[in-house]
Amino acid sequence: MPGDDSSTSVGLLLAAGAGTRMGRPKALVVDEHGPGLTRAVGTLLDGGCDRVVVVLGAGATEARALLAADPRLLGVDGRARVSVVVADDWADGLAASLRAGLEALSAGDPEEARLAVITLVDYPGLPSPAVARLLSPPAADVPLGPGALRQSVFHGRPGHPVVVGRSHWSALAASLTGDRGAGPYLRAHAAEPVDCSDLWDGRDVDAPA
Repeated sequence: MPGDDSSTSVGLLLAAGAGTRMGRPKALVVDEHGPGLTRAVGTLLDGGCDRVVVVLGAGATEARALLAADPRLLGVDGRARVSVVVADDWADGLAASLRAGLEALSAGDPEEARLAVITLVDYPGLPSPAVARLLSPPAADVPLGPGALRQSVFHGRPGHPVVVGRSHWSALAASLTGDRGAGPYLRAHAAEPVDCSDLWDGRDVDAPA
């Protein structure tokens, strides 16, 4: 079950890009629903992640302020459930941001992070039930383990979020290059597809309305 101690899950939100086509960093976009950054973090937490690591780059100072100002991101004990990693080489592309996030997770206690739920700030419409579905094991009595590799699919198209178990983190990080994310690794290792077409269209918000 999502959030179970036996399959501790950490959201990994990639939000480092400059958003050239948007005209500003996507981490700083605010619309009628509020900041897309905090919405994305909330979606991961509501979907079953125990905590979230946000990878920032462009606009990192302003993005930190958005996260700090949202009281929803505190746990019941008042402690933040969100931490920030700044990818110094974020301008090199998506691979640099994902690598920075995976390295941060790998450096932590294995008992506190067994699954990474990876998504991008590019998807403010992502619903929390899609995250929950990715974290729900095929067999209810067998939690997802460190070898898990799952990818959401929307109307036949692979998308985000993806679930990557801890045993894949080092190899995935080593495989990353340029502006390519986890896609090639997921294809090469036959990630399990999880259809979420009934929950959302998987659309990337890549330009101002």
